[in-house]
Amino acid sequence: MLTKLRQSLPLQLLLAALLAWLFTLLISPTTDVTQTSWYQLVMLGKVTYIGLLKMVVGLVVMFSLLQGITSIGSITRLKQVGRNTLLFYSFTTLLAISLGLGASLLLPAWQPLTEFAPVGDNVQLISEESAGGAAIAGKLLNMAFVNPVAALTNGNLLAIVVFSFMLGLALLSSLPEKHPIFEVLSGLNKSINTIVGWIIKLSPLAVFAIVFDFTVRGGESLFQQLALFALLVFVLTLIHGAIVLPTIAKLATGIKYTTLFKAISAPMAMAFATSSSSATLPLAMQSAQEKLGVSQSTSSMVLPLGAVMNMDGTALFEGVAAIFLAQLFGVDLTTSGLIMIFIMAMVSSVGAPGMPSGSMSGMQLVLLAAGIPLEAIAILLIIERPLDTFRTAVNVEGDMIAALVIDKWQNKQKTLTEKQSLSQTSYSA
Repeated sequence: MLTKLRQSLPLQLLLAALLAWLFTLLISPTTDVTQTSWYQLVMLGKVTYIGLLKMVVGLVVMFSLLQGITSIGSITRLKQVGRNTLLFYSFTTLLAISLGLGASLLLPAWQPLTEFAPVGDNVQLISEESAGGAAIAGKLLNMAFVNPVAALTNGNLLAIVVFSFMLGLALLSSLPEKHPIFEVLSGLNKSINTIVGWIIKLSPLAVFAIVFDFTVRGGESLFQQLALFALLVFVLTLIHGAIVLPTIAKLATGIKYTTLFKAISAPMAMAFATSSSSATLPLAMQSAQEKLGVSQSTSSMVLPLGAVMNMDGTALFEGVAAIFLAQLFGVDLTTSGLIMIFIMAMVSSVGAPGMPSGSMSGMQLVLLAAGIPLEAIAILLIIERPLDTFRTAVNVEGDMIAALVIDKWQNKQKTLTEKQSLSQTSYSA
């Protein structure tokens, strides 16, 4: 039992939350625990965890994006297959976020757990007075085009994302495909993700502190609302994975639903078990080539890129989670705030590491953009890992459907080019 507990982070988080709730039952309701020294000691768990997250989140986003862009291989391939790939991934991500935000806004609001929303001084928001299109675009540009060193120092993740894209494209276009710097970037990205893994191991302490804090402040409804939130995310993810993506595949390629799911069932099961799209990549490439008939050139381009940059399930989760946490913390989301959530959910899902709980780094970008306290992430971690299994499976499904659709497009383009070439040859003769 102890061995299973040490190896299972979800079990540790659940146990930490339950212990925090039970601990509050032992406290006298007339005691103001927030003024005691031991309360401050408990809160150190939250302070430490949030501080460590702030320390690495900028580097996580930067190196994940750099590796994702430079893994394409060459600027020529980027212009050809890459263009179609990015358009397809952007389209499905757009659908996923729209589904998540639309459903969240149509449902009744979640019950706030606090009477105030602590927002850091360094959070850059779009004011309600400047909610016009030009004003929003100007504000975004001012946030995006910033010195990258200053962006890392100040935690301006939007500027980090923009600079990473520019640097990645520059490296790809100016250096040979096998340049050593690409191996260095891969190693740095792996090392940063290792640090994130160490930090996540401390999350039970933060969860204990956050749940304890909410409960003693009158947050008894936290667990009930978390269960309803998890159900909402699961249903929306199921709709996207079982209806939206297969319908796109059917319309674009004519493949039958049974044939599609039979071909992608093994990679999806692997993704569900490992919660890692990167770990599923070899099996996904093999299944795409052998069971879906995707060419090797297409699968070797589309699937590795998708493992880093195509996160439909993650984008949907981040959109729903942002609305949930904003209402939970009493943050009043204006039209500009919703636009920021929409944009940042798309951007951050691109850079989400293909590993368990990898979306938590991108989730911070969404929270910062909407003015939601970063400690809210600890709440999500209570039920994040079970949901991560489902959305990772949908991410891999989206990658394989993208490979199928893009390969179909490439074959049509190739056939059209050959026919045009034959026509020109016949005309010349």
